[in-house]
Amino acid sequence: MDIKTLKRQFFEHLEIEKGRSLKTVENYERYLERFFSFTKISDPKKITDDAVREFRLWLNRQPSGVTTGGRAETLKKKTQNYYLIALRSFLKYLRKRGVDSLSPERIDLAKVAERDLDLISGADLARLLNAPDGEDIKSLRDKAILELFFSTGLRLSELCSLARDLDLSRDEFSVRGKGEKVRVVFISPAARTAIKAYLAKRVDMDDALFVQTGLSANEERGSLRLTPRTVERIVKHYAMKAGISKKVTPHVIRHSFATDLLQNGADIRSVQIMLGHANIGTTQIYTHVTDQQLRDVHKKFHGKGS
Repeated sequence: MDIKTLKRQFFEHLEIEKGRSLKTVENYERYLERFFSFTKISDPKKITDDAVREFRLWLNRQPSGVTTGGRAETLKKKTQNYYLIALRSFLKYLRKRGVDSLSPERIDLAKVAERDLDLISGADLARLLNAPDGEDIKSLRDKAILELFFSTGLRLSELCSLARDLDLSRDEFSVRGKGEKVRVVFISPAARTAIKAYLAKRVDMDDALFVQTGLSANEERGSLRLTPRTVERIVKHYAMKAGISKKVTPHVIRHSFATDLLQNGADIRSVQIMLGHANIGTTQIYTHVTDQQLRDVHKKFHGKGS
């Protein structure tokens, strides 16, 4: 079977059996196309160590489009790894199908520096949450968005996909996250109060929880559901209003959610589940918080008997 057919079946497998989003499938398609365009391989048997090594060398020398100090930067190791992950997944699929090709275990990812966390202080967070202070529908909506982000640690896409019929009589609800995996998230009293106040002002009949405001009936076109880009702008607006100099995004609030839990004694496994991370390794970026707690314990108790 030729590569073109195998790739098509692989992408269908990602979408149907693996439940990957269309955006993820598009990304995998782009990464694989770059590999096969470079190597000119049309037979899976010709995917060899040498072919992968040559591709990696070429990829490592590609410009990123960013210039620092007058020098053009090359693709970051993390970006290069996206291509390798896609290729490795494709090879795993070929092996599952019994197609003779390179073993996926032969591909090692490039080492990348530990990820830095974008965080804001507790004082900044408090000012951000209090920034929408009006009683109009837009202010109430934006207050509910910010409170719900911090209460649940939801991803941006997850918040935007929420339906209006959220059961606010309970302090939890289920959300479908990455890979179509369902997890439970929890609503704080502040988030519940904010959502109720916002919904009480709603006069439209749209099914989405968070919608555009200020549109008259004859201006409405289909769903009023807020887009992820609009929510990002909302968060940025209130960060500026709160006088926060750092860049603040929905993901920064998600970071604040996780670090707040850890600082108050939650274990990292529980935080992993609440964030919806498939691998605890992803959650390990938050260990700097527990490391700080360990330093405090060491300082408080070490050497006191000498």
